[in-house]
Order: sequence, then C-alpha cells, then structure tokens
Amino acid sequence: MKKLVVGLALAGVSALASYNLWAESVATKDQIAPVVAGPVEIKLASVGITVKRVSPSPVSGMQEVITDRGVFYASNDGRYLMQGTMIDLDQRKNLTEAALSDVRLEGVKEYENSMIVYKADNEKGKITVFTDITCGYCRKLHRELDDYLDKGITVQYLAFPRGGLSGSGYTDLMNVWCADNKQQALTDAKAGSKPETIEQCNAPVAEHYQLGQSFGISGTPAIILSDGSMIPGYQPADTISRAIEQLNHKS
Repeated sequence: MKKLVVGLALAGVSALASYNLWAESVATKDQIAPVVAGPVEIKLASVGITVKRVSPSPVSGMQEVITDRGVFYASNDGRYLMQGTMIDLDQRKNLTEAALSDVRLEGVKEYENSMIVYKADNEKGKITVFTDITCGYCRKLHRELDDYLDKGITVQYLAFPRGGLSGSGYTDLMNVWCADNKQQALTDAKAGSKPETIEQCNAPVAEHYQLGQSFGISGTPAIILSDGSMIPGYQPADTISRAIEQLNHKS
C-alpha cells in the first residue's frame, strides 16, 4: 500500500483561536470531537490542503479526512498524514473508494447545472465524464457519442484541463463552456477546431478541475457512474451499458 507520511509543524495561537470559532459552529454529535478535528484541519491548511470533512477511521488513532485533494488518513494529533488505499480484508471492501463515492455524488449534484449534457431519448442511466479537448481517448469517446445515446446512456461533461489552470487547453475549455451552443462547440473542439474566443468569459472550468482533483482524478476521460464509482479512462458504450444495468438491478 502506497503511503505518504508528512511531518507537519504546529500552528500558531491565532490559528487555534480561529479553529475554536469554527468548531463551535459546525460540531454535531455525528462528528468527531473538536480536540481531534482541530489539529488535523489547521495543520493541513498550513500546507495548502482544504479539509471538507473529518470522520473516524476504522483504524485506532487515525482519522479519515476528506479534502480538496482527495482522501487522506491523519493521526489524531494531526502530526502524521497518509495517502493511499485502505482496504477491509474481512469484508473485501475498498474503504477509500467508498468514501470517495459519497464525495463524488455530492460534487456531481453541486455542479449539475454547469455540465454540457447530451441526453438520451430513452434514458436508462447517466454518466458524468471529466473531459479535455485534446486527449485522444476523450475524442474517441465523443466520436462514439451516438453509441452511448442509442443505448440509453445520457452523457454529461465536466471540464478537466490536463495541463492545469493555464495555457491554451484551459482557455479553449473556457471558450467552449462560454459558447452560446455549448454542445456544438465541444463537438467541434474535439474534432480539432479552435474554439471561438469569447470576451468576458466566466465559465466554471477551474471549479470543475478542482472538483475532479478532490475526486482523485489525474487524467481524462474519467467516468463517474450513478453510484459515485469511477472508471478511469475510456470504455466503449457496451461496457458502460452493462455497468449501468448492474447498478439498476441492484437498486
């Protein structure tokens, strides 16, 4: 299991005072004690990681920490941080993936109004795809869009510029998301056309990118299913259709 252990310095008195105000406003009986959450949140903030939720982990002395960079595990005092996959061997369950599934569902719901959506007429399921314009498999998936739609799969896109929040890849995605006809602009861009420059464009591409990072996404395409599970990389419509049928059967 891959682990990353980071020694973090103690935060100052002002940070602790700020945390006390935060803890009073959010503490509930379902959350861990503030004396545990405080050091974790403050010390991760000191290295640029934003904590969204802290919960007890199955391992004594460790906390599960949901952040804008994915799932981490931290010691109760916030001194040690580990990144990796936690697996319950008795239940044969990936606990890290289960935690991320909930985070993904929440995030997809939050940004559903800023997606570019190609809706199937006889919809039997949806996939949310983090996409870039230039990646080969993103283009391949989009070329096969009719196959997905014919199988009742609605495809809804979020932006994930592979080069980060700078350069032409980011700018081109911004212009696609600001276009009057976003569906056509995305289709044209994936066919190799340069998107029209939109003045005063204010698209949420940076928010989509940061959301993808919090989901544990590092490349495109990344496909999120309706249960929050993620398929990294391209899959043909037949494979996605079978996965959706299994999910529908479970529900």
